[in-house]
Amino acid sequence: MSLAQAKFVTRALEGLAEVELVIVKTTGDRLSAAGSPIEWKGDFTRELDEALLDGRIDFAVHSMKDVPTQVPEELALAAVPVREDPRDVLIARPRRSFKELPSGARVGTASPRRKAQLLAARPDLEVLEARGNVDTRIARLAEGRFDAVVLARAGLARLARLEEASEVLPTSLILPAIGQGALAIYARRDDRATLELLQALDDAASRREAEAERSLLSTLEAGCKAPVAGLARVIDGSLTLSAGVFSPDGSSALREHSWGPAPEAVSIGRDAGCKLLERGAASLIDAANR
Repeated sequence: MSLAQAKFVTRALEGLAEVELVIVKTTGDRLSAAGSPIEWKGDFTRELDEALLDGRIDFAVHSMKDVPTQVPEELALAAVPVREDPRDVLIARPRRSFKELPSGARVGTASPRRKAQLLAARPDLEVLEARGNVDTRIARLAEGRFDAVVLARAGLARLARLEEASEVLPTSLILPAIGQGALAIYARRDDRATLELLQALDDAASRREAEAERSLLSTLEAGCKAPVAGLARVIDGSLTLSAGVFSPDGSSALREHSWGPAPEAVSIGRDAGCKLLERGAASLIDAANR
């Protein structure tokens, strides 16, 4: 978990319980700090799962997009707090919009999903690897290694750096990652006291959105390298899900939409995934994972 995420949850529990903050460095944290690629979502969660299971901590805070679709059965998703805006943002130097970037502009991202959609919209851009945490990527932009970088809006918001964004990118241009903007708080399934405490942080709409998006991802059986995107929204008890699978170079794209009552979130996600598979999504995912 990031320190900003942990502090958010700690503040949210003020008055309900005394919370001791325990920082657990994960394999994903170390790889990200070193600028190395992340091969498996579990790199961000494994050490936290182990700390939960052996009793060193009582609950763990994750970015939902970093949580594998399969978690240890001894753990339960205790809460999904109110979701941050899930969209991506462009930070450009000098400050300008995506449309205003000149042909050949160097855009940095570590995400195959973002790269595919950026190239689909602007094949004239040069999309380059930009790894590391938010501070590192923005620093490299300032150094002139890139003309722009694309990051999650939620990450900037939690670091109070939103004013640095040049543009919030519409989902019609770049569909977000599965679970982007949402937090996932896990606890031991048999720890009733902690589960009941954390229930106060759970937001029903955000949980349903996460369920639909993660069901989509599970159905597609896509890994970290596959350019898969999805965004669910709950409005007035109904859930809509926009999903997409892309070729790595952005030359091919499959999009689907599913909807229904919010309590049917899992089946809505499965439906969108099955539609994409029927249209050939597996071949795009396989090409990305080679």
